[in-house]
Amino acid sequence: MQHQVPQFIDIEDKIFGPLTAKQFFYILGGAAIVFIMYVYLQFWLVIILGAPIAAFAGSLAFLKINGQPFIKILASAIDYASSARLYLWKKTAAPAGRKSDFFGDLKSDFKEAGGTPKLTQSKLQDLSWSLDIQKNIKR
Repeated sequence: MQHQVPQFIDIEDKIFGPLTAKQFFYILGGAAIVFIMYVYLQFWLVIILGAPIAAFAGSLAFLKINGQPFIKILASAIDYASSARLYLWKKTAAPAGRKSDFFGDLKSDFKEAGGTPKLTQSKLQDLSWSLDIQKNIKR
């Protein structure tokens, strides 16, 4: 028995003429807000306030950024802006007679160990701590 395999499952059906259901409702919502403003506000105020609302509704309906719908980009931006982030900075003093630089400790470990860095208990604890912090930040 043969079954037909659906093709193009990532393309939405066009329900309202050339528009999908989502596009239609985004445009309908924007038009309804602008119409309500037209009924209750003066015309010049409707133009000033209605243009951004119409542009936003059009963006929700038709704009894609890197192949992603605008609503998904907007949701990701809001999620990023509202999520907790942890910034840590620990200033360390450079040993006397040595120039401080970011990879200074690593360079000295390479020189001492003949090209492979030593893994000490404190570095292992630091690595474990930083991984725990990064895991907690991503939640």
